[in-house]
Amino acid sequence: MKEILYVLPALACPVGMGLMMWFMMRSGGKKTTPQDAPADPRQQELDGLRQEIDGLRAKLDRPAPAAQERTP
Repeated sequence: MKEILYVLPALACPVGMGLMMWFMMRSGGKKTTPQDAPADPRQQELDGLRQEIDGLRAKLDRPAPAAQERTP
């Protein structure tokens, strides 16, 4: 009977690890992020940069105002 008490702590680690792996595999198929989660920050920054580029291109496409002559 005393030998069993010595073996139990040695088995606790592998059995516990096996249980954790089993629980993780069970929950692996479920999505944990809600559908209305905020978009990826990198994607938001990319969208902002694209809008800025579009604005700058629109500025370049407009005719420049008449340049006033400078008198030295």
